[in-house]
Amino acid sequence: MAGALQRDAGGPGRPPRRARGPGALRRVAGAASRLLYPAQCVACGSFTEAAHHLCGPCWRDCRFIGGTICDGCGTPLPGEAVLARELCDDCRAADFPWSRGRAAMVYRDTARRLVLQLKHSDRTDLARAGGLWMSRAGRDLIGADTLLVPVPLHWSRLWRRRYNQAALLAQWLGVESGAEVAVDALVRPRRTISAAGRAARFAALEGAIRPHPRRGAAMAGRPVVIVDDVMTSGATLTTAALAATGAGAASVDVLTLARAVRGA
Repeated sequence: MAGALQRDAGGPGRPPRRARGPGALRRVAGAASRLLYPAQCVACGSFTEAAHHLCGPCWRDCRFIGGTICDGCGTPLPGEAVLARELCDDCRAADFPWSRGRAAMVYRDTARRLVLQLKHSDRTDLARAGGLWMSRAGRDLIGADTLLVPVPLHWSRLWRRRYNQAALLAQWLGVESGAEVAVDALVRPRRTISAAGRAARFAALEGAIRPHPRRGAAMAGRPVVIVDDVMTSGATLTTAALAATGAGAASVDVLTLARAVRGA
């Protein structure tokens, strides 16, 4: 950065070279902004080389998912892949109503803290970093005609929180991947309450998410990727995937920022 600033200044004792065109003005403005507001780690606030990234220690504390994974939900699996489609125990047992699933991080430690801050602490800036990480994790899910559809919130929860974290992630994922986003293709007309136990959770969410009466038609004939912040039991994503299928989606996959993993 110092070298770039020195070149812009025209060298010692010389007047700054005149910026030519809007591109040059944006570069100068960007350099000035970086001097006034240095980039910081999105997790701990320490200085970093680039904005909307993690510092080295926080990066090491986040378990980004790679290697052998479950093709159904993105859970990391031990060893080398043997079959063309490896599935975790949950996906074998549940038979989820989507084709493939991916997640960027394991839901623990720093990753868990980031998800909770995005969800409950007005850290909407985290959606930008999350969209970047999700674009890398879900690059094999997103094609030229893919439609990104976030899991919706009930209007009462949206009013209280003021934003839908899944919609923010979907929008930044769209920026990173170039895919189209339909933030309101699904709606949540019925408010659900937290339920203890996997079976109770699935029962409570059954039918709670539906296609929008008008804008839900955008999913018809399109490959749809359902976007959410975290997958735990899979009940919410199941309800959303069934709604997308009911709206005529050509295929349904799911992509989350984090995946809760047993024993993690």
